[in-house]
Amino acid sequence: MTNEAHRDGDGDATFRVRPYALTGGRTRANLDLPLETLVLCSARGQAVLNQVGLEQRRILLLATEAISLAEISAHLDVVVGATRVLVGDLVASGFLESRSGSYTEQPDIQLLERVLDGLKAL
Repeated sequence: MTNEAHRDGDGDATFRVRPYALTGGRTRANLDLPLETLVLCSARGQAVLNQVGLEQRRILLLATEAISLAEISAHLDVVVGATRVLVGDLVASGFLESRSGSYTEQPDIQLLERVLDGLKAL
């Protein structure tokens, strides 16, 4: 297997690993995790930081504060499908805690109006 070399914005050659190599050839996650799912590193995840692979370690470090799958994908520069597989494995192992689904609280209407006004001002 060869890595793809490419040049980033600074002109430095970097190496990228193909997504299927990161996921062991899997294209679907074991868990259904929407893009907006928030994950947080668990105590168990903190304990195994030095025992997991590079990408898993990077995810656990990113998740020291709640972070969405979409954000993890962007930080790692990995396609969302591969991120779902990696994060799904970490959630299933108990290394990450996930929070997704609907919220019972209704959003503050005044806050939404201020956001809308701000967007219109752009």
